[in-house]
Amino acid sequence: MTGSTKTDGRVERGNQTRRLVLGRTMDIASVEGLEGLSLGRIATELKLSKSGVFALFGSKEELQLATVRAATAVFARQVVTPLADLPPGPGRVWALCRNWLAYSSERVFQGGCFFYAVSAEYDARTGPVHDAVAQARRDWVAYVERAVEEGRAAGGFVEDVDAPQLAFEIIALMESANAQSVLLGDPSAYARAERGIARRLRAEATDRARAEIDAPAAPKD
Repeated sequence: MTGSTKTDGRVERGNQTRRLVLGRTMDIASVEGLEGLSLGRIATELKLSKSGVFALFGSKEELQLATVRAATAVFARQVVTPLADLPPGPGRVWALCRNWLAYSSERVFQGGCFFYAVSAEYDARTGPVHDAVAQARRDWVAYVERAVEEGRAAGGFVEDVDAPQLAFEIIALMESANAQSVLLGDPSAYARAERGIARRLRAEATDRARAEIDAPAAPKD
């Protein structure tokens, strides 16, 4: 029992350290990019032993990959999980978009949308980190497209809705708001994105489902 307790204690301390490290690396990467990460830097900033951080992650690349995985989990909790009880339709897609805009505007990550930042950093590179970032992007786009298709199947969108096109447009509006807010310090971009997304969803919604889309928020000063 004593040996098991000691082992369990070490495992929990390791898990706590891992969460502490990844909390910091996600914020760094959202501002400086994944290349800004290093085992030595994190150990110094968090006052941890470099050997201890190395034991948890093994290499800079594994630290980067672990950071992408951790950010994916945070993104899912903030944007996707709250939709669990909503039925398919324009209202669900609208809620998804508003969750994303809140995730960005409330700075869940210090630099705005984590994936917007690291996608720009890795879009022309190759290797495991690029592949992880690209897969996260593919998964997100596919999720939005699926939400639109499920809404169409439930009678909420018109039968000939082009799900990939609609997903492309609303993602572009969300990411434009993120970019303008982060670069220019312009929070009104989020209200502009809301208005644009609401118009696109209403245009593709069936008459009976159009009321699912609430009036967007007023512009912020």
